[in-house]
Amino acid sequence: MQLHQLKPSKKKAKKRVGRGGPHGTTATRGTKGQKARSGGGKGKSFEGTKTPLFRRTPKLRGFKSIYDKNNVVNVSALENNFQDGDIISAKILLKKGLISKIKPRVKILGNGDLTKKIIIEECAISKNAEEKIKKAGGEIRNI
Repeated sequence: MQLHQLKPSKKKAKKRVGRGGPHGTTATRGTKGQKARSGGGKGKSFEGTKTPLFRRTPKLRGFKSIYDKNNVVNVSALENNFQDGDIISAKILLKKGLISKIKPRVKILGNGDLTKKIIIEECAISKNAEEKIKKAGGEIRNI
């Protein structure tokens, strides 16, 4: 016999317990008890006398909305980043980096002062911000 004549041997057959023979009757589970029963055992989360991990860890409390929050821009940011007579929309705010995304909507709040005449398009506006924009000579379109 030479190496090229060798054939791979068959895999060892799975031990069939509980079918008579040396591993019959109790099927190597021992006699009676929780672990001898079908479905028996303590389960993955059992940790003896210790408090289980899922009870030791802090739980999330309160309410978290599934909806996105508005992207907020203050009047002071418009004062610092835009010139007199500029048209401001959600896309322009996104390009300037004042907001991270357009959806669900962009809202302008009245925190800060405004001296420049700016034109706002397609943005939600608080009452305070609206007063400051109009007082500076600005304009609001398509609310």
